[in-house]
Amino acid sequence: MKGFNRRDLFAGLVIVFLLGVLAGKQWNSTSASARPTAVREAQNAAQPSTGGAAELRRSGDTFARIAEVATPAVVNINSTRITRGRRLRDPYMQWFFPDQQLPDRTSQSLGSGVIVDPDGIVVTNNHNIAASGADQVEVQVSLANGKDYPAKIIGADPDSDIAVLKIDAKNLPFVAWGQSNSLRVGDWVVAIGNPYGLSQTVTAGIVSAKGRHDLGVSQFEEFIQTDAAINPGNSGGALLDVDGRLVGINTAIFTESGGYQGLGFAIPAEVAQANAEQILRTGKVIRGWIGVVSRQLTRNVADQLGLASTEGALLIQFYQNQPAGAAGLQRGDVITAVDGKAVKTPGDLRSLIAPTKPGTEITLTVVRAGKTSKLKLRTTQRPVSPDGEPLPGT
Repeated sequence: MKGFNRRDLFAGLVIVFLLGVLAGKQWNSTSASARPTAVREAQNAAQPSTGGAAELRRSGDTFARIAEVATPAVVNINSTRITRGRRLRDPYMQWFFPDQQLPDRTSQSLGSGVIVDPDGIVVTNNHNIAASGADQVEVQVSLANGKDYPAKIIGADPDSDIAVLKIDAKNLPFVAWGQSNSLRVGDWVVAIGNPYGLSQTVTAGIVSAKGRHDLGVSQFEEFIQTDAAINPGNSGGALLDVDGRLVGINTAIFTESGGYQGLGFAIPAEVAQANAEQILRTGKVIRGWIGVVSRQLTRNVADQLGLASTEGALLIQFYQNQPAGAAGLQRGDVITAVDGKAVKTPGDLRSLIAPTKPGTEITLTVVRAGKTSKLKLRTTQRPVSPDGEPLPGT
């Protein structure tokens, strides 16, 4: 094959260039009606959609309105934990330093909270203000307007990770409780908090899932999962629906990096509000209890028990002198319903038993050796361990 010399190549490039210029001139002088149909359609498709832009503007206006209304009601929680200095315990060191005492130690943590009443009631996470072994905890609440207030801890519930604070202020901006039950997966939500101490940070996302449990965050888990950016410091902050109502208290993230990975979890408003109101009345949350420890059924265990499904709570341990044992429940029994409401997991069992008032009669649906029966018993109050922590189980 004969190769191109430089002259031939240059001439070819000139021809191509001129054809392009001429074609361009002809194209520019041609009316739209004379253009090829495919080209007209492509050009029409490239036109911006005014409807889409309007929708985006409406969404942006919605988020801006929520931020304007709710941001002043989201506060910064600064907790200082003080551990008093102890005398030296080592006998050898005491011999040389008989009067020596270790100095006090302090540690600080930052979190978020939400004003839910204009008279200074703030809801936050228990882990934001928990003593964690310290002798004393001092809590300061910083408002969006820059004012700081010492806070009194009204009470806390480690099981649901909810705490209630009171500051001495009136006519404060606040957020009204909403209903997380009305949320749908895919609905927009807005998170407001103080990640890394950056006050009143607003992020938006969707509801990724509902009813998340068995995450190991707290004893009672029915979390709303969201991809709204939540980072350390957001704990205790607000999760809001598009009407600006409080539908959740941001609590935890799943992360391998220590920061946002699109997996945030919030306590549903119904749970947070009910527990907060009970704390305001009694200083604590009182829960129903039957005295069992249960676990999720596996396929192998279900097959051994002759069960077609892995749904239910498998009973593996009983506390002495508690309602479940006294009523005749046994290890290996599977609870599949409480008062007709399905129990698919141990978390379901906890969630159905805990809200009952101690002394309430309930009906359990129990599967034993492949046979289903119903059993009635009365709940009692959930006990605590000697160190004050709630006992594991239901």
